[in-house]
Amino acid sequence: MMYWVAGGFIYRRVDSFFHRLDARVKLLLTSELVALSLLSFSPPELIVTMGTTFAVASLSHTLRRMGKTLAFSAGFAITIFVIDILVGYSIIDALVYSLRFVAIVGSTSIFFLTTSPDELEHVMRWFRLPRDLIFAYVTAVRFVPVLLLDALQIMDAQKSRGLELERGNIFKRVRNFSPVLIPLVVNAVVRSGELAEAMEVRAYGAVEKPTMLYSPLLRTMDKIAAILSITLFLPTLYYFLFLV
Repeated sequence: MMYWVAGGFIYRRVDSFFHRLDARVKLLLTSELVALSLLSFSPPELIVTMGTTFAVASLSHTLRRMGKTLAFSAGFAITIFVIDILVGYSIIDALVYSLRFVAIVGSTSIFFLTTSPDELEHVMRWFRLPRDLIFAYVTAVRFVPVLLLDALQIMDAQKSRGLELERGNIFKRVRNFSPVLIPLVVNAVVRSGELAEAMEVRAYGAVEKPTMLYSPLLRTMDKIAAILSITLFLPTLYYFLFLV
């Protein structure tokens, strides 16, 4: 089950229209979906927004993998619903906040499932962000799924040796995870050392403003998709801001 969920966080190249778009256009489309999710204040509006998100995911052939991400976030959505009920919100308001969380997660997952770390780096450089910040963020995007898979493999190895992770109270379960955390931390330290050596070999930091091997260019298809998305987004934004 956990391996199935982990697969929803790893980028895979797919031959689809959305994958072929420029990363800046994909970021624009994702930002519009997130904005619509934040502006939706009723379950029907959120359902329409989520339907649009699912349609985009289907177009980009990532609907099944996005379902894995939503399955992982379902627990958080249920927690949000329960907490809202306990603090005094109505059932409708609690449902809206939970659905909004799911809609935002689904919208952002489309961008990360269809954008490679290299494309993400190009976008961040286009925004003129600090180089060290770009490197740290892209490295995290690359290695967090790897560390997750490492953790699952270590858990399976320790279970085969008789370690019981699901028994006992919460304090005992936390203590039982120490045989998992220690080798996971060791693996992370080893991998960080290898990364540091690779950066040193490639003379990271030797040039103040390094150039990129490939410069991202907006093609005709990218411009058409951007204009079409803005054309559809602006009337919807006007509806949410002035007519609702």
